[in-house]
Amino acid sequence: MTTTADYTDKIPNNVDLHDDRRLQRALESWQPNFRSWWESMGPTLPTQDVYLRTAVNVGRDGWAHFGHVAMPDYRWGIFLAERDPDRRIGFGEHRGAPAWQQVPGEYRADLRRLIVIQGDTEPASVEQQRNLGATAPSLYDLRNLFQVNVEEGRHLWAMVYLLHAYFGREGREEAELLLHRNSGSEEAPRILGAFNEETPDWLSFFMFTYFTDRDGKYQLGTLKESAFDPLSRTCEFMLKEEAHHMFVGTTGVDRVVERTAQLMREHDEDDVGPYGAIPLAVIQKYLNFHYSVSLDLFGGETSTNAGNYFTAGLKGRWSESRRTDDHRLTDDSIMVDALVDGEIGRTEAPALIGLNTDLRREYIADCETGVNRWNRILQDAGLPQRLRLPHIAFNRRVGAFAGVESTPDGELVSSDEWARRQGEWLPNEFDKTHVRSLMRPVHERGKIAGWIAPPRNGINGKPFDYEYVHLV
Repeated sequence: MTTTADYTDKIPNNVDLHDDRRLQRALESWQPNFRSWWESMGPTLPTQDVYLRTAVNVGRDGWAHFGHVAMPDYRWGIFLAERDPDRRIGFGEHRGAPAWQQVPGEYRADLRRLIVIQGDTEPASVEQQRNLGATAPSLYDLRNLFQVNVEEGRHLWAMVYLLHAYFGREGREEAELLLHRNSGSEEAPRILGAFNEETPDWLSFFMFTYFTDRDGKYQLGTLKESAFDPLSRTCEFMLKEEAHHMFVGTTGVDRVVERTAQLMREHDEDDVGPYGAIPLAVIQKYLNFHYSVSLDLFGGETSTNAGNYFTAGLKGRWSESRRTDDHRLTDDSIMVDALVDGEIGRTEAPALIGLNTDLRREYIADCETGVNRWNRILQDAGLPQRLRLPHIAFNRRVGAFAGVESTPDGELVSSDEWARRQGEWLPNEFDKTHVRSLMRPVHERGKIAGWIAPPRNGINGKPFDYEYVHLV
């Protein structure tokens, strides 16, 4: 395998696809179905071309090329990070053995399931975001949306390649189903709940790319540790692209908070809705929703499957190589979140079945960094208000707290009180209507909507007023 992408092939790749004619033909037969899906379920705003980043190299010397590209002509491809021929399995019962280049028969079904679940999230987010271009607050933001979209499409290709290359007929069938399911569909919804939620406005988009794509970072990080080397190398490269998605979310919320803070100071009041901005209380509600929904993506606090995946070497922990334990966990324990005698607390569990809790806590600590960043904006503006993450039990539908209702402060309440007060904590119809009323497109070069501050820097050294998108 070379690090440089081969763009002479119909499907750009660095996996020497031309050496496996059967696989090449199978993927080329899937390609028209992908393009049909993109045309019917991808971005709806007509464009001539977009200033996009395209992968050209996965090595250290640079892996991205920038230029205006017509989106239907974007060269989606298959790219794996460089192979380490001496790589060893880093955890579980096979620790120390050479990494697998083929799928062991006993783990075939489990590995396929992990790849399918990851693959299903990629086109789902494109479907959720397909109408956002029509209300973009600037050409800069429009370009970032489209960059996220095309890279999610490429991440779909990454998983489809693995299914076709290593899982035979079952893999090919699963690859077809990845295009058959659609976000929010009643007949064939996406597998994970968060990927069936609406993304109807740009505040939702920024929160999604901050919180939900950050879940993707941690899931990819555990799969990067996999003993199955092609999956590991695929996820390693995907993480480079995923970083941009989280940057879009982080800086997007930065700019919303910054503009809100400016107007709060200018008018000396908290409710800046009448001045064409999003009140801080509404930003908090959107944060509460997207954070709590994303917490559910990590699954239950305890999971036998997670323990089995770890022991088998299929899915490791975040930063596995930095851990100082024995990387087998057979005799270790962990305190997991739980209901204890009807109260929110913790209980001890074997470390192997508490791996979801371990990963969720890594994620929560990472999320706190963004909230601290947004609060520094408020502090620098001289405002006393602060944003915060809600309690881990708030608005949960998966795991130990799925059967109870909690306030953002972690106080358990009755179902009746939750029904009466949830509009205080989650976006209600009034909030959603106000946010959507602000979503008026600004597609003029160098202009931006009044509810969001301009970015501090452009893309790839270009200024903010660069013509990032040429519309039809």
